[in-house]
Amino acid sequence: MTSNGGFEPVFCTIVPPHVLDKLAQTEDPAIARPARRTLERDAFERTRRRLTTVIGAPSVAAPATAEAGKPQRTIYDLHHGTDLPGRKIRAEGATPNKDATVNRAYDGLGATFELYLKAYERDSIDGNGLPLDATVHYDKDYNNAFWNGEQMVFGDGDGEIFLDFTLPIDVIGHELTHGVTQYTANLTYFGQPGALNESVSDVFGSLIKQYSLGQTAAEADWLIGAGLLAPRVTGTALRSMKAPGTAYDDDVLGKDPQPATMDDFVRTGRDNGGVHINSGIPNHAFYLVATALGGNAWERAGQIWYDVLTGGTLKTDALFADFATLTVSAAKARYGTGEELDAVTKAWEQVGVRTL
Repeated sequence: MTSNGGFEPVFCTIVPPHVLDKLAQTEDPAIARPARRTLERDAFERTRRRLTTVIGAPSVAAPATAEAGKPQRTIYDLHHGTDLPGRKIRAEGATPNKDATVNRAYDGLGATFELYLKAYERDSIDGNGLPLDATVHYDKDYNNAFWNGEQMVFGDGDGEIFLDFTLPIDVIGHELTHGVTQYTANLTYFGQPGALNESVSDVFGSLIKQYSLGQTAAEADWLIGAGLLAPRVTGTALRSMKAPGTAYDDDVLGKDPQPATMDDFVRTGRDNGGVHINSGIPNHAFYLVATALGGNAWERAGQIWYDVLTGGTLKTDALFADFATLTVSAAKARYGTGEELDAVTKAWEQVGVRTL
């Protein structure tokens, strides 16, 4: 929540605008047209979100019949339209649909719900059983997925650069985690607070993937969006937490611009002040903590990050140093002065963020 007790209008996409801008400028119409259309749709949805948000009044509430600790999922199909949410296609508890995209969305919502419940005792996105709604087959050749403050929306991709956005489970977890941030720290979506907002979504998106696959920190690939890029693209994912700046290097898509340390911090007015770019720095810090501690990353490393996000002391305009300082305090409060504190302190030192 914001300091005035309300919720900031939220519209967060997995593919940043600077990537789509580059694609829109290519000479190949099969690539440029979907990118331009996606930018236009994102701008429309972002504006609509701002105009329809009622401060302090979340528009979705758990039904009276909802059972605590159980997901309430609904998947809608727009059949390439844009008038959300679309036709209801699968409800909670229904048998799998013949459409694999519907089933992946349903399963991804469930995996996200389960991680937050089992690891952190959080009942859905808002902690109070919020229903999880998602729409698939949004628009035609739509190259994005987004959380609009109320629900998830998935495009099918253009088949040239991006594939179906329900394919990577961490993309689903990433976008839903924007909802968790919305209901907790509500980090301002600009500059360093915005990069922290994006990083928190990458962190828990990766943890949801690791949890669902039963992977330890050492076994995980630490990629965000692996499997999303089409075969023609030279790259493995949208982002790498292990090695920011190495996820892709493609003639059309360009080179992954993420820095791993403050030495390469990018100052830009694009992408809300580089929220999808500089998020590589706190992303890498989390990777360093998780791999230093070993085992399941959602346990000690994830718990520290979750404590900071939901603890009530993280300000909406927090900078990297503020967040880092709170992780040090959270590690000490929960685990004392052992290896957890040492791992957190060293990780932030390695990425060049000073704790206060």
